[in-house]
Amino acid sequence: MNKTMSLEISLEALIAGDRAEFARLVDAYSSPIYRLGLRMLGTPQDAEDVLQNTFLNVWMHLSTFEGRSSLSTWIYRIAANEALMLIRKKKPEINLDDSQAGDNDEDLLPTQFVDWSALPENVLLSSESQKYLDSAIQTLPESMRIVFVLRDVEGLSIKETADALNLTETNVKTRLLRARMFLREQLSTYYGERITREE
Repeated sequence: MNKTMSLEISLEALIAGDRAEFARLVDAYSSPIYRLGLRMLGTPQDAEDVLQNTFLNVWMHLSTFEGRSSLSTWIYRIAANEALMLIRKKKPEINLDDSQAGDNDEDLLPTQFVDWSALPENVLLSSESQKYLDSAIQTLPESMRIVFVLRDVEGLSIKETADALNLTETNVKTRLLRARMFLREQLSTYYGERITREE
C-alpha cells in the first residue's frame, strides 16, 4: 500500500514546491497518519496535532529528503517522532530508549489464552469489539504501541517499521511479539466473557 502511494507521488514535483502535488501527498497520507496519532495518543485533538505537525515538517524538510528510505517511510518517521514528542510532553517520566525494550519480559507473558475462533463473525467484528481492541492498544507501553501500530495497523514491513523508528529489525520483532502477546491476553479476557455470555 505504502509503496504504491510513493510511486504515485512525484518527488521531483514536491521538491520543486508543486502545491498540487503536495496536496495529493496530504490526501494520500492523511488517514493513516491521523490513525497513527489517534492510536498513539487516544484523542482526536492530539491526532490532529500529529497530522498537522507531520505535514508541516514534511513541507519544510522536503529539500533535505535524500531518498535513503522510501518517501512513505520518511513520512511515517516524522509522524512517529511527532507522536512520541507529544507523549513525552504529556508524560515526561516515560523512557522510550532502546535499552528499555526488554527489561520486564515476564510482566508481559500471557497467563491465559481463550480460543475465540468459535465465536460468530459478527461478534468478532462488532463495533464493541473494535472499541475494546482500540482501548487495549492504548494500554500497551508506548515503545511497543508505536511498533504495533506501524506494523499491524498501518501494514508497514518489519524493515520499514525499523527504518521509521530508527530501530534494529530484531528490536522491532521483539517489541511486536510482546505487543501481540499482551493484546492477545487482553482479548482473551474480553472474548472469554463473550463466550460465557453465548453459552
